[in-house]
Amino acid sequence: MDIQENIINKVAQSGLLTVDLANYAPKEDISVYDIKDNLFHGLILKEKDFRDFVKDHDWSNYQDKIIAITCSTDAIVPTWAYMILANKLAPYAKSVHFGTQEEVQQRLFLAEITKIDYSQYQDQRVVVKGCGDIYIPESAFVLFTTQLSAVAKSIMYGEPCSTVPVFKRKS
Repeated sequence: MDIQENIINKVAQSGLLTVDLANYAPKEDISVYDIKDNLFHGLILKEKDFRDFVKDHDWSNYQDKIIAITCSTDAIVPTWAYMILANKLAPYAKSVHFGTQEEVQQRLFLAEITKIDYSQYQDQRVVVKGCGDIYIPESAFVLFTTQLSAVAKSIMYGEPCSTVPVFKRKS
């Protein structure tokens, strides 16, 4: 049996471009402001008590943070309450969003993917990396694939050594 002296990296020679969507994940932590803490008996929002809280609260604790405003209880919260919170948080926070931490993270992920210059993938064979340490929402894969399909020669999912074909442009 002959031993091959030179190891050939066929993956490197294949001309595949690997894209890791984890590179587009939000870098900062998302802080949650849960309005449930302002509810009377966890059920209703008293306007006077809420306005007093808003006036006296130290909003600087949210300096340069991404904020998700949500209500984790099954309560009816008037829209103006969220508006007041957004108004108070805006001067301090990096950004203010409505939704759960997961919803806001997904929105930020999608916003980054829409900024990609897809022309760099024109007529390229692209592998979208599937496994990693960071959770990537399926919506990110869907958006990336729909945008990439317009320019790429082919799209595969997985790792360069083991891929699942997703799309191939017919010449």
